[in-house]
Amino acid sequence: MKIVVTGSLGHISKPLTQALVQKGHLVTVISSKPERQKEIELLGAKAAIGRMEDPAFLAETFRGNDIVYAMETLGPNSFFDQNLDFVAALTQIGNSYRQALQESGVKKVIHLSSIGAHLESGNGILAFHYAVEKNLNQLPADVSIKFMRPVGFYYNMYAFIPTIKTQGLIISNYGGDEKEPWVAPEDIAEVIAEEIEQPFNGREIRYIASDEVSPNEVAQALGQAIGKPELKWMAVSDEQFMNGLIAIGMNPQTARGYTEMNASRHSGLYDDYKRNKPLLRKIKLKDFARQFALAYQQA
Repeated sequence: MKIVVTGSLGHISKPLTQALVQKGHLVTVISSKPERQKEIELLGAKAAIGRMEDPAFLAETFRGNDIVYAMETLGPNSFFDQNLDFVAALTQIGNSYRQALQESGVKKVIHLSSIGAHLESGNGILAFHYAVEKNLNQLPADVSIKFMRPVGFYYNMYAFIPTIKTQGLIISNYGGDEKEPWVAPEDIAEVIAEEIEQPFNGREIRYIASDEVSPNEVAQALGQAIGKPELKWMAVSDEQFMNGLIAIGMNPQTARGYTEMNASRHSGLYDDYKRNKPLLRKIKLKDFARQFALAYQQA
């Protein structure tokens, strides 16, 4: 099949591209960075250089393909851009996808959404996922869409490194012994590669998770991996957490959204996930903890 992969060579798109090429599919990878072209081609894929905010470019790239894998993403420092409305910018990318898909005639779409996409509000920065799903659902009924809803990414735990280094603590506005789901990007890529080769039937939703562990279990696992078995997870108030994010330079609007997202873990974020629990995938917290230890040593 001919497949378009968005997301350049990111945490999910790179292993997904590798898997699809290995299966014999003809893959086009969209990237905004011309310097990525050679690396994309070395994977056996074709590079399409352009911006996700450009529906005309997207439509031209999508046209003639069997399936589009669509995801919204911004640059790595977007949380700290003082002039960026994070949710609005990602929602606009979703609107570009809808326009491009309708114009291109592609009938099969896999969209990377997220846990929390079932909530119209109260989910902080995840609100754009609700908006994008709603937008894509406006496509004609003959366009089949698989909405992939992964849970929290393991690699978000790298954000714990600064306070572990400086205070010997993981600090957030949630914590405790209640188990929560986490996922590895490699497991997400594997699921998407599976779904690409399965039948498409209208509009479908699939959650993706690798492990379920509590914040205190996370602290224990990471602490053991980095040689700090005494490591603890400390929960602070929403206000303290948000002010801490702003103090390190995060856009205040984004900081509020990030804080609200964390707070929603105990007020509805996981409700739909629990009703539609997936089988847990293969990469567990103990596996990620080894990667975390390497990053911690290099930080």
